Amino acid sequence: MAQRKRILITALTLMLCGAAPASAQKQGGILKVFFFDSPASMSIHEEATIAGQGPMMGVFNNLILYDQKVPQAGMKSIVPDLASAWTWNADGTALTFTLRQRVRWHDGKPFTAQDVKCTWDLLLGRATEELRVNPRKTWYGNLDEVVVDADHQVTFRLKRKQPAFVALLASGFSPVYPCHVPPAQMRQHPIGTGPFKFAEFRRNEIIRVTRNPGYWKPGRPYLDGIEWQIIKSPSTGVLAFVAGKVDMTSPYFLQVPLIKDTRAQAPKATCALVSTNVQRNVILNRSAPPFDKPELRRAVALSVDRKAFIDTLTQGAGQVGGALLAPPEGIWGMPENLMRQLPGYDPDVAKNRDEARAIMAKLGYGPSKRLKLKVSARDIPPYRDPAVLLIDQLKDIYIDAELELIETSVWYPKVIRKDFTIGLNLTGNGIDDPDQTLFENYACGSASNYDGYCNRDLDKLFEQQSMEADEEKRKAIVFEIERRLAEDVARPVLYHSRSGTCWHPYVKGYTPMINSIYNNHRMEDVWLDQ
Repeated sequence: MAQRKRILITALTLMLCGAAPASAQKQGGILKVFFFDSPASMSIHEEATIAGQGPMMGVFNNLILYDQKVPQAGMKSIVPDLASAWTWNADGTALTFTLRQRVRWHDGKPFTAQDVKCTWDLLLGRATEELRVNPRKTWYGNLDEVVVDADHQVTFRLKRKQPAFVALLASGFSPVYPCHVPPAQMRQHPIGTGPFKFAEFRRNEIIRVTRNPGYWKPGRPYLDGIEWQIIKSPSTGVLAFVAGKVDMTSPYFLQVPLIKDTRAQAPKATCALVSTNVQRNVILNRSAPPFDKPELRRAVALSVDRKAFIDTLTQGAGQVGGALLAPPEGIWGMPENLMRQLPGYDPDVAKNRDEARAIMAKLGYGPSKRLKLKVSARDIPPYRDPAVLLIDQLKDIYIDAELELIETSVWYPKVIRKDFTIGLNLTGNGIDDPDQTLFENYACGSASNYDGYCNRDLDKLFEQQSMEADEEKRKAIVFEIERRLAEDVARPVLYHSRSGTCWHPYVKGYTPMINSIYNNHRMEDVWLDQ
């Protein structure tokens, strides 16, 4: 725990040292960023990862947002954005927002409360047109309706109390869309109210945004634009950074070895290694053989050597954790001493694997009869590298696996169709809050519940913790949920990663968050001192 605290303090120090006095800020310049992957579309509401959300966050605004200058996002760091104020009714079931006036969309049309209603009607599946993919529909299962009270006032009416509902709205995954632009256009040429306007997307090459001169925040953004140069090889991206061809590495993407290499080659650069609330986990297709057998799922969970993953892939910087991000960066995760008591988390790997082999023997497998299957993974290093290690560990329990690599554009449609047997998956949580993590990833029927896990009794506990306003009482319920998820082998978590970002000293005003990759910086406060 002491080591973790030192890592957190180091990360915070690195980030805060990058801050600069407001008097030194300059206007102009194009920020060039090497970006790790090419998204399927430009529509944040239809994309499941930072590949779409990262470059497009600056095109939009939220109603409310996590303060981009506070490293650890939480309920206390939420600030106004398109909403200037918000209030709850007496019983906590209606949330009313007062909206800013004289805000315009990039095409000149005025922003009103109707746009807010249209956005959440779209997310709830009640609009005339539908989203092609709706990965966060489950976030709003407790939302009954959005009511337009006036041109600049709107109320979210909930089915039950949900104190953390505001946390969902503050995520970088929760922008407001315009009523007058259809979803199909938002995939190709999105229109927002944000500091930057969408300019260009060339698949596998570049994403460009330009300064919005009519932005409602006076003087923002400082940059003339951003070029997100798509470089799928991290090593190649680092070379571009060291050579000065880009100003910044792909946010929250570099693993520890590349961070060290970058620091060695560019000693004046600032690098921050932070916990991103992205976990590596195993998804098992529970609805089809062979993993329709709960015993076989348990054997896989018992085969995992988490320390080997952390030591090999993060050089010791990763974290053992469960569904919720582990402390100190995480607010809701189990402490390590409690986590070790969960099924499959015993650090005695040899004992765990003896139990796993006994299970496999009862199912008819052994040294002379091994189970053959494919491990599916997205074809980028954060997926591919742990998948290779998982395949190696599975050999110890009589499972011979072949690696099946899948392109990013088809990865999520494939897993949503459950067109896999076993997969190495990354789960990036949009915020550090149980309401997002539990309902999105583990609730019965959620589109993002990729392995089809369903426990109706546990769903009731999800709702119970969601209604609890007292943090300590809520944590007690969440810890019980963690225990039962581990017992049920619901998406076994391998480790929580710490990933890094580097930027040259002339890049100012960037403060990465330590507990959610999806509250990425909107870049409106970033400037170039050149």
